[in-house]
Amino acid sequence: MTTLPDVTGVELELDKGWLTIWFDQPDTRNALTDDLVDGITRTFKAVRDDRTVRGITLRGRHGVFCAGGNLKQFKESFQGGGSRDDIIEMSKGAAELFDLINDAPQVVIAIIEGAAMAGGFGMACCADVVICEAGAKFAMTETAIGISPAQIAPFVIQKLGYATGRRLMLTAARFDGRGAHDLGFADFVADDVAGLEAAEQQIRSQVLKCAPGAIADTKSLILSLPGMSRPQVVQAAAENFAGRLLSDEGREGVASFLEKRKPVWAE
Repeated sequence: MTTLPDVTGVELELDKGWLTIWFDQPDTRNALTDDLVDGITRTFKAVRDDRTVRGITLRGRHGVFCAGGNLKQFKESFQGGGSRDDIIEMSKGAAELFDLINDAPQVVIAIIEGAAMAGGFGMACCADVVICEAGAKFAMTETAIGISPAQIAPFVIQKLGYATGRRLMLTAARFDGRGAHDLGFADFVADDVAGLEAAEQQIRSQVLKCAPGAIADTKSLILSLPGMSRPQVVQAAAENFAGRLLSDEGREGVASFLEKRKPVWAE
């Protein structure tokens, strides 16, 4: 049985094996406050090894995804006398959040309404699937206010590619949902909430037909490939495939195909 943590800053909704993490801090436009970061981080840690949780959706309440870093906290806590070491530790905490989303064994969907700015945009870059409304607003605004998009940079480049990521981070360029799709950031674009939820339901249905362990191992392989030599890729892929074929899921999947029935995880 899935045990979800008691968190603040987010609301957790588990429905038929799918977990939605709702960002719920209207006063900050769902900025990356300590409570929000802690709530998301603890939740991803809690379900990491739970294969009954088949997928995770990140979504903001109040018509906005995430306004990015908590600038009020930056000014009051760090520019008002905080040490350099304090800032470094805060930044490392954000890195842990992004890594947990990026490396999650489950499929992660980001549904974006309103805006995903700066760190909020970087967080969405860690998801496997991005669905956004056509009128949503995006920008990595860090350089425009004199700071850097430090911890999100690797994930922006991973999502958009080196040249596009570099241009957008250096220029703080703004774009909307249609532009996000053209850039390769958004996988699906919808005009309204009904369209967003229809696209999400399509992805959910596809994921629920797949074996949860196979998704986890496939995602692990994909994330391990960059930086490997060709012989290392061949070996890693072979070992991954052998483990899958000999697993309970692999045996069930092959048997169900030959017997012309649904596998147990798709029933």
